[in-house]
Amino acid sequence: MPLLIRRKPFTLAEPPKDLKPDELVYQIRFTKEIFQNYQEYLNRLNLYRQRIWMCKVSGKTSLTYEEALVSEQHATEKVKQFPKELMTPALKIIQYSMLPLKDLADSINEKLLGHLFVGAELFVKRDDGPYPCKILKVIKEGVDKCSYEVAWFNKGKNITEKGDFCVEDLVQKKPLFSRNVLKSFIRESTHRNAPWVLHEELAHKHGISTDIPKELRGRFFIKNGILTCSKKRKNEESMVETDTNSKRKKSDHLDGSTQEEENGQHIDEPVKYPIDDLLVKPGPDDPVFIAHPSPSRDFNVSMDCVGDLLMIWDFCTSFAKPLNLYPYPLEDFENAIRHRESNVVLLVESHAALFRVLINDDGEYSTFLRKRRLKHKITMINWSEYLSDFLEMINIPGLRQFEATIKRGRYGLLDVNAKLDILSVLVDRVLETGIFRKRMDELIEQRQALGASRRVEALEDGRNRRKEKEQLKAEPETNGVVDGHHLNSASVSTNNNHIMQNGDTGEKRNGVIKPSRNDTPSRSGIKHSNAASKKIQKKLTSELEEPAENGKEASSKKLQKQLKDDKDPSEKNSIEQRRAYYEREMEKRLISRSPLGKDRDYNRYWWFPHDWRIFVESTDSKEWGYYSSKEEVDALMGSLNCKGERERALQKQLAKCYDSLCSELQKKSKDLMHKVEVDESVVRRSTRVRAPPQQNPANAFLRYVNKWKEE
Repeated sequence: MPLLIRRKPFTLAEPPKDLKPDELVYQIRFTKEIFQNYQEYLNRLNLYRQRIWMCKVSGKTSLTYEEALVSEQHATEKVKQFPKELMTPALKIIQYSMLPLKDLADSINEKLLGHLFVGAELFVKRDDGPYPCKILKVIKEGVDKCSYEVAWFNKGKNITEKGDFCVEDLVQKKPLFSRNVLKSFIRESTHRNAPWVLHEELAHKHGISTDIPKELRGRFFIKNGILTCSKKRKNEESMVETDTNSKRKKSDHLDGSTQEEENGQHIDEPVKYPIDDLLVKPGPDDPVFIAHPSPSRDFNVSMDCVGDLLMIWDFCTSFAKPLNLYPYPLEDFENAIRHRESNVVLLVESHAALFRVLINDDGEYSTFLRKRRLKHKITMINWSEYLSDFLEMINIPGLRQFEATIKRGRYGLLDVNAKLDILSVLVDRVLETGIFRKRMDELIEQRQALGASRRVEALEDGRNRRKEKEQLKAEPETNGVVDGHHLNSASVSTNNNHIMQNGDTGEKRNGVIKPSRNDTPSRSGIKHSNAASKKIQKKLTSELEEPAENGKEASSKKLQKQLKDDKDPSEKNSIEQRRAYYEREMEKRLISRSPLGKDRDYNRYWWFPHDWRIFVESTDSKEWGYYSSKEEVDALMGSLNCKGERERALQKQLAKCYDSLCSELQKKSKDLMHKVEVDESVVRRSTRVRAPPQQNPANAFLRYVNKWKEE
């Protein structure tokens, strides 16, 4: 059953009790609800058409009710892919767990990673290489030790031989389930989170206890088969709610807008913004909001390719260092992918960088290549062999049809969609490698260290500002003694009044402001920066030395040295520059890309720091556009209504990156104007002399050189 946004359950309308057999009624097609009143029918139908619904199984939001139903059906089918042999141990971990969904999924995945069962298909290590096999029997040899009777078979799935092996000799083909399937399985199996509680029938079926654990008995109890908060916890929540309501009523009374009754009708309380964007109504004092400016759509590839094009390019540029792939502009990648020549250096180097990760991971692909006895050095001549072998290994019918064309050296003749599909699968395989997961763990650790250092600096700066404020408050007391004689009461009073009258001016002049996490610190708050710097370095050192035992000492020391080197004198004396510094360092250690936000129509807005444009993606991901000038960005920000939840958040994110975005846009605009002037001067100088094709800006991708190529 779909949920309302914020996971609120929704109950369908009961059928009318006084319904007559021959009475005309109104029925909603996908819920089978029946209404006698046409207006009630329309109201309920309009509610279902709003994008305020959430798929209970997959967790997708911003859906209509019918879309959420379809999403639940598809997600339920995926849940069926979860191995039945692992259901019971997984459900035991889920029952009454207090972990968030992501952490719970990680915990289950970690505990069941090496769980082998009868019927599992994997590989067994032998002298001449790994062979496919199947577990026939689990033989227990102790409390935590067991061996497995396996049968390995040939290509026709016929059993050739049997034997007993320990777990170290067995290699799994691939993960038995994905994280998304596991998350959907958790949502499908439970009716409550915090703590997660299994459906009673499911718990009984798998023999899992429904008794509340000891550590939760003081906070929850079971009433009528439903887990309920204890009275103490309820009282705490009701006290908070009562306090909130009393404050709300008080403010309403002061505004003269309390809820009253007139002729038996209630006057609604004023709307409290921000609310859902589709529910925002223009007020009399609101400015006139224009429609969103129309984005440009002149891409060099078809519209259905833009999403994959951006995803692949962003991955290759964001992780250029680990891939040893020199970054290139989006325009060059767009032109290269539609070029009809087969050996375009930019594309060859991109494929080769991804193949090297798969080969070094020593996984399925490297095993496949060893059987083919291919050289590990990828060149312009043999790269198509690696690509055709990769297509043969993954064995996806939609892509295997291009294998013959690639083997003949005709890669350039493939459709743009085919090229992007191949690269998308290749990127997905790279993301699943152990090498890349280890790299991501290092990035996460470095981001945590940066966050810890940033918090220490913020706390130290807050203490300094509070000290400055306390010193200024103490100044009137020290000014009360002149030349060793106390002032009389009249003079003290006069002096205090004078200070109180000029207190605001004095505070502003001295740069003392109320300490706040979001406020910009003043100059006087940097007096103790040297002492603070020592404490920060000490804290950062402890943060970075902790994971050294886990084999990540080199990465931590490298980050520590980088933080020290990048801290130049100008940045030491400016909090704003330090904040910008941390933002840059966080951006260098990107984990995943998220959209800036959504507008009132649920269109998503993307900004990639390596490009100068803001991209707009439609709700169905079928339409793309972009804004490429400062004027267009200003018009977009002016068209956003801050009374809506989505557009308010989008406006806030655009404001954060506005300065850097506009500087890039203006720089690009100047470059384009310069190129136009140069081209015009060349045309005026000689119309007979033509520039070589390589010098054409549209062919810049042909001059690409991978300066970071791994030798």
